[in-house]
Amino acid sequence: MGSHLADYILANHPDVEVVGLVRWRSPSDNIRNILDKITLEYGDLLDAFSLKKILVKHKPDVIFHLAAQSYVDFSYLVPTGTLETNIIGTCNLLEVTKELKLSDGYDPVIHVCSSSEVYGQVREDEIPIREDNPLRPASPYAVSKVGEDMLAYQYWLSWGVRTIRTRMFTHTGPRRGQVFALSNFAKQVAEIEEDLAPPIVKVGNLNSIRTFMDVRDAVKAYWLLVEDAPPGEVYNIGGQETMTIGEMLQKLLSFSTRNDITVEVDPSRLRPSDVTLQIPSTDKFYGVTGWKPEIKFDKTIEDTLEYWRTYYRVEKYSKPETKPLLGPSIHV
Repeated sequence: MGSHLADYILANHPDVEVVGLVRWRSPSDNIRNILDKITLEYGDLLDAFSLKKILVKHKPDVIFHLAAQSYVDFSYLVPTGTLETNIIGTCNLLEVTKELKLSDGYDPVIHVCSSSEVYGQVREDEIPIREDNPLRPASPYAVSKVGEDMLAYQYWLSWGVRTIRTRMFTHTGPRRGQVFALSNFAKQVAEIEEDLAPPIVKVGNLNSIRTFMDVRDAVKAYWLLVEDAPPGEVYNIGGQETMTIGEMLQKLLSFSTRNDITVEVDPSRLRPSDVTLQIPSTDKFYGVTGWKPEIKFDKTIEDTLEYWRTYYRVEKYSKPETKPLLGPSIHV
């Protein structure tokens, strides 16, 4: 998300300076083509001093807070680390901003990226999901996002810190981490096409229903959010194409050059509890910004598969670049 947002800003708002928050081990793969166009600062959400130093130095008008431990499955294994990164890290950012607001009037807009996971397992009569739907988090990750979401609201109510929250529904595309469904399936298919793996795609629960959206539409929505939306509000953002994970996989397989690929459920990929029905209402966000997704999900699938094909063709058998600079945790 961060790299696509940086691309969008540089292409559409060349007068805007882009500053990224970097940890020492952050990979630079996704931003290799724009390293000469952005400024990178080392720091960490869990170190408030480093955040304050960066904010004092740059005084950004807008902060896109996208950094998180964002892998739901991993949150079951590392719940404390997930809660600490997502809740305490967000609190550090908001607290530093509050202190600077009170001391010298620094008053940025802060987009806090929550998640549709906060809604948990909804009932059929609650579809499409609206922003006032009850929150029933079904994973440590979802709990952490509820905390992050509510902290942002509280800092607006108590201190006037200009937070705007989004609950983004399923979004994906090229560069997506390989632990997420479409990207993982596309990576497996690309491996099979290069004869690097047997013709079997391993999967988890294929019956979950999702509304899909391209990441490149998502970052445009984020920019419109900070331009048009009032602080203190929360918005659902999501696509318009709804299907099961299994139907998405069949679409992907239809784009493959191989016709002998089979599908196998891997029990290790099944979650202890799952969210199986996510269809958003985006009426509130559309009413403020006029935004609607434009990229067809077939295009998203094709581009994601081609991303992994290119990886295996151009960087044959090599591991992804891990040169420390920047990964998905980017603040603009």
